[in-house]
Amino acid sequence: MAKRLTCDVVVVGAGMVGAACALYASRAGLDVRVVDRGPVAGGTTGAGEGNLLVSDKEPGPELGLALLSARLWSRLGDELGTAVEYEPKGGLVVASAPETLTALRAFAGGQRRAGVRADPVPADQLASLEPHLADGMAGGMHYPQDAQVMPALAAAHLLRASGAPVHTGWTVTGMLRTADGALAGVRTDRGELHAPAVVNAAGTWGGDLAALAGVRLPVLPRRGFVLVTEPLPRMVRHKVYAADYVADVASDSASLRTSPVVEGTAAGPVLIGASRERVGFDRSLSLAAVRALAAGAIGLFPFLERVRALRTYAGFRPYLPDHLPAIGPDPRAPGLFHACGHEGAGIGLATGTGQLIAQTLTGKTPELDLTPFRPERFDNDGSDTGDSGTDDSGTDDSDAADSDTGESDTDGGDTP
Repeated sequence: MAKRLTCDVVVVGAGMVGAACALYASRAGLDVRVVDRGPVAGGTTGAGEGNLLVSDKEPGPELGLALLSARLWSRLGDELGTAVEYEPKGGLVVASAPETLTALRAFAGGQRRAGVRADPVPADQLASLEPHLADGMAGGMHYPQDAQVMPALAAAHLLRASGAPVHTGWTVTGMLRTADGALAGVRTDRGELHAPAVVNAAGTWGGDLAALAGVRLPVLPRRGFVLVTEPLPRMVRHKVYAADYVADVASDSASLRTSPVVEGTAAGPVLIGASRERVGFDRSLSLAAVRALAAGAIGLFPFLERVRALRTYAGFRPYLPDHLPAIGPDPRAPGLFHACGHEGAGIGLATGTGQLIAQTLTGKTPELDLTPFRPERFDNDGSDTGDSGTDDSGTDDSDAADSDTGESDTDGGDTP
């Protein structure tokens, strides 16, 4: 007989964002259940590098969310410690030319006014932070608030800390509704989950889940690759990336874009990103992308030319056209709340997103203005979802995660 379960909130998506929503909703006193058609962290979350970044966010709503999330991650780091491999190692952004350094300093100035710690690093002091960095850099910027977690571990531990039952292998096939049309839970291939609130934390499949509720959310998959080296002694101390990475993150281009991002991990391998391209859900290996990643990483750290790359993996960032996630209640479908579309920053932004969702669910005033994240903002804008997939909804959340992206992995965190 089909199962009929009742709770306060159903969270669809057992990735990092779904886990954070479950954690903070549970701590707010709500009875939560989590459903995912795959395993915990089986989508974008398991494919990222685990970056918790403020350094790549320009002043505005996403940076405000990143700063809130960083504070919450710090508290969770104290609470969960080494279990999630939380590492407040900081980030280093480097500029290879004087004109790039000038632009980086101006960018950092705006971030400082918004509450970010950004410390200039002259060219002759870069080696004190990264002894193996290539010579000839014009200078850089150090961001002490940047951190890292191991994303699959973190998602699992947040779910465990929430106490919420997690129904993996359950595919959402429809929405339940009351007589007046409000959502009343979800229908799955394993039974019904009845609840007055449903949270869409389905990541790259967030648009498909929204469609089951009769609303439009133009989430697109944006593919990225990660290169993983053999285990090494800690030779890269921070997350290190070139200043042009920020422009690539903000680009609307569907074509391949790469910029070097290099970081060590607690387990030893060095993770190398970042590539971005919109090719639907095509997981085919792109030699052009992988070669560009390797060349860019060697340009930052020449010693990598002598290091073996053991493997590469690909994954998909949940991308929305204005590069902001959808967070909060959907007025078009009462009872539906969105927490998806974080592109490659889902790991870092998960905690703030989860807290905001919990505050909204319990009738409190969210500590950030949700207007820029409102899910209905794309109505009548002509955005196309032609790259979205056709599989059933109910999969893992973003990640994403900023980081680039990949298949499920145990080495790192955010999405490349």
